[in-house]
Amino acid sequence: MRTEQTSCARRPAVPEAVVAAAAHRLATAASTRVTCPPLRDLIDPEDVGAAYRIQERFNAIRAGTTAVVGRKIGATSQAVQSQLGVDQPDFGVLFADMQFHDRDLLPMDRLLQPKAEAEIAFMLGADLAEGPLDLAQCRAAVGYAVAAVEIVDSRITDWDISFADTVADNASSGLYVLGARRLTLAEFEPVDVVMELRVDGEPVSSGNGAACLGDPLNALAWLARRAREFGDPLRAGQVILSGALGPVRPVGEGSTVEATLSQLGTVSATFTLASTDRQQEIQT
Repeated sequence: MRTEQTSCARRPAVPEAVVAAAAHRLATAASTRVTCPPLRDLIDPEDVGAAYRIQERFNAIRAGTTAVVGRKIGATSQAVQSQLGVDQPDFGVLFADMQFHDRDLLPMDRLLQPKAEAEIAFMLGADLAEGPLDLAQCRAAVGYAVAAVEIVDSRITDWDISFADTVADNASSGLYVLGARRLTLAEFEPVDVVMELRVDGEPVSSGNGAACLGDPLNALAWLARRAREFGDPLRAGQVILSGALGPVRPVGEGSTVEATLSQLGTVSATFTLASTDRQQEIQT
């Protein structure tokens, strides 16, 4: 597997006009809710440097309407990498309007091709900007953790993605749901968590903390270092989705998804056709 630095060194920089065109393609798909072709006609499928530049431009379009509240780590488990056809983790940005809570209704009109995965969400109590950013420092920076369901989504038709596609598409982000039970890392070990994901009461996925880069804290440390490399380190108060503990599963309108993560308890949500604003309009 080539690193970003190696792969970037072997190819010329993608022109800014191409980056802008790729970001516009993704933004148009998001706003119109019509999926778009992959970006391979614009950038090399393995050009991670260009992909993160596109992600930054794509996210900047959205940043004017909602606040950044954290980050997500994607493709941390071997099962998910195999499902998505990628071979390394990536990261994206979490916006305030992506966040939901246990038992909320999730608006299908905010999604295109949603899939659900269960993971641990870390709430940072301290910055991760200086120092070695090793496991000990990352552990100390976590204020508490909760169970989470991430709804991954792709603006690219039929999830026909390369690694560069998912990176550019804000790590295939959609929505996320946070559980209510809060535990500190003195109260549980993320690596020991056992997960079961159910859709409409049927078990569809299972896994454990070790499936997430060997330990979800490894994923947090990886992200802390990468975020600092990109000049935007992790900060106190941010939520970090640490990555799937097992395979992702498709979900649809009317589905109820429920994840149980041993000590962290259960988190669930139901997909509904109308967005929250539209539901309120209908009710009134």
